[in-house]
Amino acid sequence: MRHARLLQDLGHPYALAAAREPEQRQAILRLAPGFVGAPALFIVAGFLDGYAQGALWAVALAVGYGVPFIRGVSGFRVHAGHFAERHGLIIIIALGESIVAAGVGVSGLALGTGVLAAVVVGIALAAALWWTYFDLVMLTAEHRLSEASGEERARLVRDSYSYLHLPMVAGIIFVALGVKQTLSHVGDPLGTVPAVALCGGVALYLLGHNALRLRGVGSVSVSRLVVTILCCVLIPLAMSVPSLITLAVLALLLCALAAFETATSREFRRELRAR
Repeated sequence: MRHARLLQDLGHPYALAAAREPEQRQAILRLAPGFVGAPALFIVAGFLDGYAQGALWAVALAVGYGVPFIRGVSGFRVHAGHFAERHGLIIIIALGESIVAAGVGVSGLALGTGVLAAVVVGIALAAALWWTYFDLVMLTAEHRLSEASGEERARLVRDSYSYLHLPMVAGIIFVALGVKQTLSHVGDPLGTVPAVALCGGVALYLLGHNALRLRGVGSVSVSRLVVTILCCVLIPLAMSVPSLITLAVLALLLCALAAFETATSREFRRELRAR
């Protein structure tokens, strides 16, 4: 009891707010070691360098994501629409960072035709990434979450949002790195790391979409799987052709995917929005 109260006092006003709901309060306190321990480890890691810092980050991630998996999430009550909206905002913030990367990438460069073209294509890629999530993935995930209830909904929240949104955000961050490197050297091939970041980032983002769909409805999107494979195949090509070409091919692939799904899922999307 003393341990639970200490964790509550350290950082969980949420537990206090749920004082009149014993089941939810117990659920919060059950996960408090992850809620409190992981951020504490990140703070300590900020004072370290090198391998020690990386190791502590890994431990913090393991604690933060492992506690809900091991101890369970029964007892939580989640509002489906609100939860989906909050995670949609996280995706928007990450995509905004990719656009900021475009601005950082051209900082101090002469704005020639190639650089301006790369900026436009980079923004088009970010827009396509936005479209592929918000036009269908978000709607489907929110509808599936609304259909679930009780502990099933809590587990679905943990898996679909806490876990499976992580590779999507990581993919966007990798894409931002690749776009920045592209803008710095539009006429040169990408190095190994930026090529993997740019092409692999898009692939990881789409894999996150399919993993979310698989967890929610038990199926995958074949079209997204095909584009994911094409992005991976593009990695060695990105190291031998001008980076602007690689960026343009990725943007075309994502725009074509968005257009294809818009054309083939029109009725399904209308039904989702009407519910």
